[in-house]
Amino acid sequence: MTEVPAWAVRLRAERRNRLWSQKDMALELVRVADERMRVRLPSRESIVRRIRSYEAGEHQPDDPYRMLYCRALGLDEGELFGDHAGDPLDDEIEALELARRVAVSDVGSGTLEQLERAVDDLAVAYPGTPPALLLDRTKRHLSYVARLIDAKKTLAEHRRLLVVGGWLSLLAATCHIDLRQFVAAGARLRTAAQLAAHAEHPEIAAWCLETSAWQSLTAGDYRHALDLSLGAQRVAPRGSSAYIQATAQEGRVWARLGAGPETRDALDRVARMISPLPVPDRPEHHYRYDPAKSEAYVATTLSWLGDPAAEPYARQVLARLESVSDGPPHPRRAVSARLDLALALLAADQPDEAGDLALTAVTSGLLVPSQYWRAQEVITSVEARHLPEAVELREAYLELCGPSQEGPA
Repeated sequence: MTEVPAWAVRLRAERRNRLWSQKDMALELVRVADERMRVRLPSRESIVRRIRSYEAGEHQPDDPYRMLYCRALGLDEGELFGDHAGDPLDDEIEALELARRVAVSDVGSGTLEQLERAVDDLAVAYPGTPPALLLDRTKRHLSYVARLIDAKKTLAEHRRLLVVGGWLSLLAATCHIDLRQFVAAGARLRTAAQLAAHAEHPEIAAWCLETSAWQSLTAGDYRHALDLSLGAQRVAPRGSSAYIQATAQEGRVWARLGAGPETRDALDRVARMISPLPVPDRPEHHYRYDPAKSEAYVATTLSWLGDPAAEPYARQVLARLESVSDGPPHPRRAVSARLDLALALLAADQPDEAGDLALTAVTSGLLVPSQYWRAQEVITSVEARHLPEAVELREAYLELCGPSQEGPA
């Protein structure tokens, strides 16, 4: 039997990850076409036949279908049609497949345990891995999960597989948001929410809402972000990491809205919830709330609110994040802490140090696209004071992200 090319497997996996049939895929291809292109497309049945041919690996899509696939799936050509041969991650996927084949059932607890460990490893890698790299790793695990959906398994194994797929889809959405790929993020979040519903997993469902709240916050849609944060709290198990994170997100939204009493109330609720919590075994896990993460959130929230306590608090957080006495440094969190401190210093009329901190953050190589607007906020304030370092700061920012990046209003 001829082996199906990797790009064809990827097309099928990306479609199935979104729970789309081939007819659904055809509708999506038509939907993303512009009006002039749409009238030139053949019938839906003809497009479905093309999709079937593509997924069988008979030939690669050419334009306009190649472009339409990229639009519909929110991926670029390299991600969708590129060659991943020789990648070490392929060895990991092959190992999972071998373990599955030697198990008694088609899926088996051994395969599921390895996938569950992979989910945790990816979530732990999130704070220190470039989002594009982590996204690629996550998507390829998702493709493997999609291949197992139709395999023979018990009901309990099926639910565990759905849960794995839900966490992976959620993490992929988070990476897309970090890269400001909002269309793709929305598709991933919808898939994660569907899998959470099928698996009856309220924590994943709550994280989907909380992640959507973060996306809305970065886009400046604060009222929608507030609604989503409150919705996540209604769905999440009481006291869970998702519940705490959604409450913290609520506080950040109130801060952006300039609502002091509501902001402090949310911060107080978070403090009460985390006070009895032990430090988790793997505190870098993106979906496990820990005291250090809470401190960083408080610093951000206070700086956005313009609270005088923000400056000393942000200094303390930055020092702790860069210290080796409390474990390994946290460079990406430290970048955010520098922006928090810079904003607090501007509010305290100390713009010189604020400019230096912002320049360090912008030139660190660790700022992800979803954080660019935060740097822009500081830079705009420095420029308004007509400081000489504003020119260097603006040039560094433009070198990082180009002139077209926009943040919340």
